[in-house]
Amino acid sequence: MPRPREFDATRVLDAAMDAFWSKGYAATSAQDLVNHTGLGRGSLYNAFSSKHHLFLEVLRRYEGEWTARQVTVLEGDGPVRDRIRQVLMTVVDEETDGGQERRGCLAVNAAVELAGQDPEVTALVRRVFTRMEDAFSEALERAGRDGEIGADHDPRALARYLLNSMYGLRVLGKTADRAAMTDIVDLTLRAL
Repeated sequence: MPRPREFDATRVLDAAMDAFWSKGYAATSAQDLVNHTGLGRGSLYNAFSSKHHLFLEVLRRYEGEWTARQVTVLEGDGPVRDRIRQVLMTVVDEETDGGQERRGCLAVNAAVELAGQDPEVTALVRRVFTRMEDAFSEALERAGRDGEIGADHDPRALARYLLNSMYGLRVLGKTADRAAMTDIVDLTLRAL
C-alpha cells in the first residue's frame, strides 16, 4: 500500500510556481524544484509524476488563485472604470514593486515559451485568457445596461482590448517604469 503524502501540496505547488515563474519552464531544473519545494526528487516525482505534470498543476493553481482575484474585482460593485483601473493598476503595482523581480505573468510567460508547442499548456493558458476576457466582457455588459458606457460599445471587443492592454502591461512591466505603465492604464480607460 502506498504511503500517504506527508507534505502540504498547496505549499509545494506555490514553491514550484515560484521556481517556474522566476526561470521559465525549460530553465527550471529538477534541482531547482527540489531547492524551492524542499522535497526530494523521489517525493516530487511520486506526487506529480513529471516536471511537465507539475508545471500543468502549477498553471491550474495560478488560474485558481491569481486569475480568480482579478475576476473577483471585475465582478464586484462600483463603477466599471474603477474596477478595471484596479485590475490594471494591480499589474502596474506588481511589476514595479522595487522589492521583487519583474517576472511578468506566469500565463503570458508560459504562452510565449510553450504555447503552440505543447497542447496541454496551450489549453491551460487559453483558459486563463478566456476567463479574463469573459470577466471583462461581463463587467462591460453590466456597465452598458447601467448606462456607464455607451450603447455603441461592443463589450466583447472592448474586453479583448482590455485583455491585450493588461497582458501587454505584464510584458512591458519587465522593463518599463511606473509612469509609462500608468500612462497606458489612463489611455486604456479613456477608450471606454
